[in-house]
Amino acid sequence: MKPSVIKDQSKQGIEFKMKIGVPKEIKNHEYRVGLVPRFVRELVAKGHEVLVEKNAGIGIGMTDEDYREVGAQIAETAAEVFDWAEMIVKVKEPQPNECQQLKEDQILFTYLHLAPDPAQTQLLMDSGCIAIAYETVTDQYGRLPLLTPMSEVAGRLAVQAGAHCLEKINGGRGVLLGGVPGVLPARVLIIGGGVSGTQSIRMALGLEAEVTVIERSIDRMRELKNQFGSRIRTVYSSSDAIEVELLKSDLVIGAVLIPGAAAPKLVTRENMKMMQKGAVFVDVAIDQGGCAETSKPTTHSEPTYIEEDVVHYCVTNMPGAVPRTSTFALNNATIPYIQALAALGAEGACRKDIGLLNGVNICRGQVTQAAVAECQDRNYVDPLSAL
Repeated sequence: MKPSVIKDQSKQGIEFKMKIGVPKEIKNHEYRVGLVPRFVRELVAKGHEVLVEKNAGIGIGMTDEDYREVGAQIAETAAEVFDWAEMIVKVKEPQPNECQQLKEDQILFTYLHLAPDPAQTQLLMDSGCIAIAYETVTDQYGRLPLLTPMSEVAGRLAVQAGAHCLEKINGGRGVLLGGVPGVLPARVLIIGGGVSGTQSIRMALGLEAEVTVIERSIDRMRELKNQFGSRIRTVYSSSDAIEVELLKSDLVIGAVLIPGAAAPKLVTRENMKMMQKGAVFVDVAIDQGGCAETSKPTTHSEPTYIEEDVVHYCVTNMPGAVPRTSTFALNNATIPYIQALAALGAEGACRKDIGLLNGVNICRGQVTQAAVAECQDRNYVDPLSAL
């Protein structure tokens, strides 16, 4: 599927005029949308066409008329969007029926989290599409610019969700995070001091909880101490340290990340058995398979379950709970890449930006992300050669 080209007279170069499709998200209680009207306007102004599925933006308060006013077309069904578009822009990983609608050479730009999901990997390979994952795109410093905004949201939500789960009516210990005068605050343990972990620290401290962070990077621990001072405890990550800290924690937030790969199982079932009855475990890493042996994906409809007497919150699309905030934060980060892909096509944009090339996980039936290939024992192909 090759997009048409138009002559950019101002640059005397060749740029694509691309058909961009935005389907409505269908994952459980997922209300975010791939493109907001303000950025549709920019794409249309550059000569691209945008087709948005009916009511795709309704969950964030954006109507079909809002999209029409900025030049988008409205499709009655997702099938129309997938059939028409040269590039599909989504938020969450495509569900099986969506994967089956993808076509050869069609660009898919969305979160994928493929490492723990071989079924999705195979469906994307079978489609022949070019699947670019937000979570493995890197910037010039090796950071993850498209994962960061949702990690920030998830990190903050983790504390809110954990505080709610600690209430007795929800199966928790009946502990208030900040305590009250004369009563000690809750003990919050955060495993991982990256973007999500840092935002969890900020929220937990704001609620006056006692906060401990487990981290394996000495440099990162120094940064956290410089940022938060004596209000937090930092502990070097080891099996022994995790076991000791779990025993005395009321709320544990798993916020570990290995880009593109499955999350390491740092909390064992035996660890979980030793935790206090009614303690809460929030697994922010569940998109990548979770960082506890007892973690399993949940939805916003049924967000928790109790295992080994510990309340588990393992919702795979946590930022979907605050879709308006999340959508605008995500769009602010993705729009430069969407514009580049629309203007230059997948190969042209990825040749120009090695960080975007790092986002190519599946290309024309081949696995082009090394961590995914290793996790699933599949052959790895260099993405540039696959393009």
